[in-house]
Amino acid sequence: MKTHRPRRGSLAFSPRKRAKSIVPRIRSWPECNEVRMQGFAGYKAGMTHVVMIDDRKNSLTYGEEMVVPVTVLETPPLKVAGVRAYKKTQYGLKIVAEIWSEDLDKQLARKINLPKKVKNKEINADGIDEVRLITYTQPYLITGVPKKVPEIMENKVGGSVEEALEYALDKLGKEIRVSEVFNEGAIIDVVSITKGKGFQGVVKRWGVITLDAKHARSSKHRRVGTLGPWNPHRVRWTVPQYGQMGFHQRTEYNKRIVKIGENGEITPAGGFVHYGVIRSDYVLIAGSVPGSVKRLVRMRDAMRKPKAQFDGINLVYVSTTSKQG
Repeated sequence: MKTHRPRRGSLAFSPRKRAKSIVPRIRSWPECNEVRMQGFAGYKAGMTHVVMIDDRKNSLTYGEEMVVPVTVLETPPLKVAGVRAYKKTQYGLKIVAEIWSEDLDKQLARKINLPKKVKNKEINADGIDEVRLITYTQPYLITGVPKKVPEIMENKVGGSVEEALEYALDKLGKEIRVSEVFNEGAIIDVVSITKGKGFQGVVKRWGVITLDAKHARSSKHRRVGTLGPWNPHRVRWTVPQYGQMGFHQRTEYNKRIVKIGENGEITPAGGFVHYGVIRSDYVLIAGSVPGSVKRLVRMRDAMRKPKAQFDGINLVYVSTTSKQG
């Protein structure tokens, strides 16, 4: 009797090659009526756990205490380098105008060529469909990430075009803190680059079953049984093969912000493993986040919010015990 089983490994993420940049790219933004920046960025410090009251109205444990694992992101303030206006065309968004700040950090010269003289023109709301802020991180303000080169990224501004443009011009050259963007209990999407695993074979990369002595020749146990039929006369892309594993951009939807704090009181005894002490603002996100420690993680408003209803965050205990060993 011929047996059948599902294929090994998902093709949804193909091609599995290395991300172009360590800074994840956000290609779409949700609609927002509130006038604020819709995204932020931080550095992954580690994980801990909290005890909170279950506020999910349809949950079987509603109103009871539960333990939730959380990821700690250190989020130093983002600084606004410029304002960029876009117009929608049949070929996508097109840049209409942009304004750069005259007060840029010298560390930004490590990333891009700074203009000696900034010549800006006025931006009118006429003919503009979207306003974004050109922001950059300040890793030199924290101790956990040993780098001086900032990361540059765009973040959309919510609200009407007139209000968004007024807000963006007011924030030009200033700092924006995470508490100005998100609130505790907010549902967000997390975008990051996963851990790199290097060059791996089909068993680890695709979950292919190893062959026994009856079905494989010597030293051929960790290979696919066949590369495909005679026709077509080529190896199709659906066949599991060895190659790069990890260091891919991934988006995890509908994460929840449990807590937004400052001054690093979340730091455990001895500091976070491979990271150290948190000295700036931080965010606790329920669950895991892609990427290794010290990896840049971008947050944005949720694209497809869940239907679940929440009462509000009610923390009972936040663990600051040592994470060493």
